[in-house]
Amino acid sequence: MVTRLTFPPTLLALVVLSTVAFAQQPLTLDQAISAALKNNPGLRAARAAEREGAARVAEARAAYLPRVDLVEAWQRGNNPVYVFGSLLSQQRFTEANFAIDALNRPNALTNHRAAITVDQPLFDAGRLTGIRSASLGRQVAALSVREAEADLALEVTRAYGEVLRAAASRAAAEAAVAAAREDLARAERSRDVGMTAESDVLSLRVHLAQMREREIQAASGEEIATAHLNRLMGAPLDRKLALAEPAPESPGVPSREEAEQAAMNDRPAVKQAALQLALAENARNAARAAFLPQFSVQVLYEVNGPTFTDRASSWMVAGQLRWSLFAGGGTLARLKAAGAAAARANAERESTETALRLEAWTTRAQLEAALAREEVGRSAVLQARESQRIIRDRYEAGLAPVTDVLRAANALLDAETLRISTIVDLMVARAALERSTGRIPNGQQPAK
Repeated sequence: MVTRLTFPPTLLALVVLSTVAFAQQPLTLDQAISAALKNNPGLRAARAAEREGAARVAEARAAYLPRVDLVEAWQRGNNPVYVFGSLLSQQRFTEANFAIDALNRPNALTNHRAAITVDQPLFDAGRLTGIRSASLGRQVAALSVREAEADLALEVTRAYGEVLRAAASRAAAEAAVAAAREDLARAERSRDVGMTAESDVLSLRVHLAQMREREIQAASGEEIATAHLNRLMGAPLDRKLALAEPAPESPGVPSREEAEQAAMNDRPAVKQAALQLALAENARNAARAAFLPQFSVQVLYEVNGPTFTDRASSWMVAGQLRWSLFAGGGTLARLKAAGAAAARANAERESTETALRLEAWTTRAQLEAALAREEVGRSAVLQARESQRIIRDRYEAGLAPVTDVLRAANALLDAETLRISTIVDLMVARAALERSTGRIPNGQQPAK
């Protein structure tokens, strides 16, 4: 009887993962999401867009505030109109300047002019609607940041799960390779003493080659998944990561009505759709405003003189009413276009709300299914492990063919893959439900 020392694939996988974790502090899902919320370039762009929206509001409001300009100018020439007006502005006009020759062919004149002008709109409906549009745009940008944060957290959760899945597949494949080598060595010893056929040894060699192939593919998949997660976190693509497998959980599942209500109340996309409709309505109001008059007042104070220090002052106050009576039908066409845009925005809002209700229902159902599958995955590993032990004992006793050993090995590898997949699916399903109901997945707070 040959004494054999075997290590279950699960144990070997844990040894491999523990060795890596000892050398590097494991990265938790919370830490990965926090790093992404802080460093992701796409999210930084969304936050910059929010700041841009705030600046646009200030810019729009400034259009309804007084405009004050200071002008300092120097002129010299003998243009008759220029000379006549400048002499009057300098308060140096005399009777001699009425001479025909002096009027027609005046001497060159220098004029230093300084002026302060104030322009204050009193009523301009177009500017008022512009301020409201900018304010609504800022709110849309702020909600876009919230939606981008939730989307990013969900994407990081998925990427984190893919790295976990790939690392577990690699570790399970490595353990399967070790077990296949052990089975091959045992079969070769049995063949040498005439207890096993050469065909069994060849089958096990093929099985070992297949496990090596799976190990290579899993290692490549882990490298790609890690690079994707690093990109989301704003880290170097080639940074090595050791991830912490999440602890088993049994998150509560809300009812369908609760999930739908939360989505309608808290999801930024719902509020964005309503704001887009408000923007379209405001654009229609802006089109109507083109039919209204505009009122403004201007104040001018200026000094004119032949030198910089010798000047005479004057002032003027003016009011202006501007009313567009006809613009070729363009104003009416703009109003019709704005009305159609408002109808489109209303239909898009209804479509968005329906889609978000469906998303809440779907993610809730997926979470229920993931919970059930996670329990199945745990039991499948235990059953596959025990089945492999029994079949190995039967093979050594000559009661089972080598094909049973191969099937048992593949079954355990598949069960290990299923176990980690169900954990990842549960983690992602929970995050997807949180996002669909208006929360940042995994309970993260937005990074400042």
